[in-house]
Amino acid sequence: MYFISHRGNLTGPEKKSENNPSYIEYALDKGFHVEIDVWFKEKKFYLGHDDPIYEVNIDFLNKKNIWAHAKNIDALNELVKLNIHCFWHQSDDVVLTSKGYLWTFPGKFLTSNSIEVMPEANTKIIKNIKVSNCAGICSDFIENIKTNYYSQQK
Repeated sequence: MYFISHRGNLTGPEKKSENNPSYIEYALDKGFHVEIDVWFKEKKFYLGHDDPIYEVNIDFLNKKNIWAHAKNIDALNELVKLNIHCFWHQSDDVVLTSKGYLWTFPGKFLTSNSIEVMPEANTKIIKNIKVSNCAGICSDFIENIKTNYYSQQK
């Protein structure tokens, strides 16, 4: 089961910290995978949700456990060329990541190869989210979900 921090968040949205490389590093250091928002502009990579804010290098993007959400088509093209785990979407129910996972939006059908994205958006529940039969979960509350998952296994 992959536990994926959405933009570095572990216990809820932190808009001012999201996609900040040090915030991402903290989540990675705690053992989580992290979904990041990646832009490619003027031959450089940046992180940021709505705009390119934090410049990062290829080594950062190549870190183990990074799931790169390309925010513009140039980013997708460059990430694919570099064999960095990535995906791109707009309003699709599900998209295929470059490593073959089904990045699946809240409330949509899940498979054993799906990543359930933001389950709290569909249920409006933050505590005691039930972990579905899927490959992983991406959430702003991933620390709570992981703890709850392991307590369900006992």
